[in-house]
Amino acid sequence: MPEGPRIHDLTALLETHMPTWATSPSPVFEPTAIIARDGYSIERVDCLSHTGTHVDAPYHFLEDGATVDAIPPSALVGRAAVLDVREDLAGPIVDEATVRAHWPHAPVEIVLLETGWSRRRAATREYLYDFPGLSPAAAQFVAEQGVKGVGTDTLSIDPFANSEYAAHKVLLRRGIWLVEALDHLDALREGTVYTLVVAPLKIAHGSGAMARVFALESPEANA
Repeated sequence: MPEGPRIHDLTALLETHMPTWATSPSPVFEPTAIIARDGYSIERVDCLSHTGTHVDAPYHFLEDGATVDAIPPSALVGRAAVLDVREDLAGPIVDEATVRAHWPHAPVEIVLLETGWSRRRAATREYLYDFPGLSPAAAQFVAEQGVKGVGTDTLSIDPFANSEYAAHKVLLRRGIWLVEALDHLDALREGTVYTLVVAPLKIAHGSGAMARVFALESPEANA
């Protein structure tokens, strides 16, 4: 039998009081029934839709933008490559020159920005406020490459200091969805093309939603 694809889970674990966007309420995932007492298990979830690994739909910043339930499944699956910028970081800005230097040679539909930030996931000032993000010029370059999705392992595609959310707006205006707070991007290799599967919750009229994200690696990629 032929070997199937290796599957990388790029999704952050959802748990009570996990670090999220600095101004968001702390999420709670609480058991409300347990098998020993009730004969079944069930949990209460109390959090914002942009908690943990999540998709930003264009409506997140654009009144006339597509909502998360309107993004077709075909747009959420595609050829993806990671841009490993960990060695290039010298501050909170990932500039256009850095993105150009790491841009894949093979045609891709989705790019994932690997900064190493998921390894720092904790309720610290560094993780919450000092994470790197795309400059407006870098976002413009990415938008011009014809991709349909952009991901990052930080809390936002913009650095925290950019209160204008310039990178968000550049990309979302092009109809490019974002997936933020990815995990385990260091399991992927720059130069390898993966099939990315992004599955956000189908929230009616939602600006975004929590998502499970997988990168599928063909056996040939391991050769």
